Amino acid sequence: MQYEERRPRQEAADHHVILEGRSSLSVSGVEEVESFDENAVVMRTAQGTLVVRGEDLHIEKLSLDGGDLRVEGMVDSLTYEDDGGARGGFLARLFH
Repeated sequence: MQYEERRPRQEAADHHVILEGRSSLSVSGVEEVESFDENAVVMRTAQGTLVVRGEDLHIEKLSLDGGDLRVEGMVDSLTYEDDGGARGGFLARLFH
């Protein structure tokens, strides 16, 4: 009997989220920043739409070529949204 190693399928782009002390967030695998202000950052990643909510949020670094994003400020929540199905506009997603 032949042994076959099964590995999980790798995504086209790696996606990592690192939150340091609720004040510094690093995200890789970012494809597009859809919107941002001091209370929310909405981005499309390799794993779906990620919404970051908080206070005094500022984008410190953005490299769409490398897919890296760094956000500084007080992070309150990280939420992934399904990309399938009908969705409302930004406000509908923000207050969902």
